[in-house]
Amino acid sequence: MTGGLPERIAVASKNAHKLREIARICADWPVEWLTVENTDAEWPDVEEPHDTYLANAFEKARAIAAALGVPAVADDSGIEVDALGGGPGARSARYAGEDATDEENLSKLLEEVEGQKDRRVAYVCVIALVDSDGPESLFEGRCEGILAREPRGRGGFGYDPAFVPDDTGPGDERTMAQLAPAEKHSISHRGRAARKLAAHLGIEVPG
Repeated sequence: MTGGLPERIAVASKNAHKLREIARICADWPVEWLTVENTDAEWPDVEEPHDTYLANAFEKARAIAAALGVPAVADDSGIEVDALGGGPGARSARYAGEDATDEENLSKLLEEVEGQKDRRVAYVCVIALVDSDGPESLFEGRCEGILAREPRGRGGFGYDPAFVPDDTGPGDERTMAQLAPAEKHSISHRGRAARKLAAHLGIEVPG
């Protein structure tokens, strides 16, 4: 940012689950967050046509920064499965089709990995920060774990009901969907990427 910490930052997403999660992670930041839910501005629909998190994140952040005239952040994230050669990756949200639900995506993934001995997975999140004046920055977070054989838990979204993170320690079989929000955000890919963004902006946050 050319002038230090901006007063307002737009969140380039129309995903209600993601907006709610970002709001919780960044609740104490001294920033006014502009979202499609709390402004009357015209929010353009932005496609995510690329095969990398970086390209998709920048696509969204650039479009919203240009449309609203304020700095914007966008994240692109996904799950990478060792047995699938790192897939579905940047296609995670559309793994079972362009309009697939979280449940359909997760069901397809579990079917694809059924019978595999290697169930290692990683969540990856890339956050792009774009100033309407031009400067751009990128922040990445990663969380590794094991893919459960069946969904457990009602929290979170996406692949959370089958993602057992390493960070909770040996013997803890809880999925991301079974963790309390604060515990999840302390170890999640999105939480880690957001804390790197906070450091870049000069914001002190726990963790």
